[in-house]
Amino acid sequence: MCVFCKIINNEIPSQKIYEDGFVVAFLDINPVNPGHTLIVPKKHVEDLLKASNEELSHLIIATKKVAKAILKALDYKAFNLELNNGAIAGQVVNHLHLHIIPRKEDDGLTHWPGKQYEEGQMANIAKQIKDVLKTEGAINDVK
Repeated sequence: MCVFCKIINNEIPSQKIYEDGFVVAFLDINPVNPGHTLIVPKKHVEDLLKASNEELSHLIIATKKVAKAILKALDYKAFNLELNNGAIAGQVVNHLHLHIIPRKEDDGLTHWPGKQYEEGQMANIAKQIKDVLKTEGAINDVK
């Protein structure tokens, strides 16, 4: 059983701040800023791509509720919403989770560095992705 499942089952202490039939939200033990919260589905699902649309719907609706409460309770004006999907992307616990990271000016958190596409690379990558989406029936056409 993963660490988040143990938290969900109250086998590991945590500071839960929200819970419903599908989702639990608790404070991160190593916060970027005070109020940094993790939102996890109660049902163990490894990552975003393995979650059902219903699970994702509950997850994002709960995230909106909790994010609003964090901003109001702690007088923040903004937040980052982060998902690390897979070990290469920084996912440490193999249980789908979103990070709500409340932000204040000059809090020290910086964004990733942007890179430039080579000539023609952007259009080629867009075509490759759209072709897969069309093949899988996810889209008809993008203008």
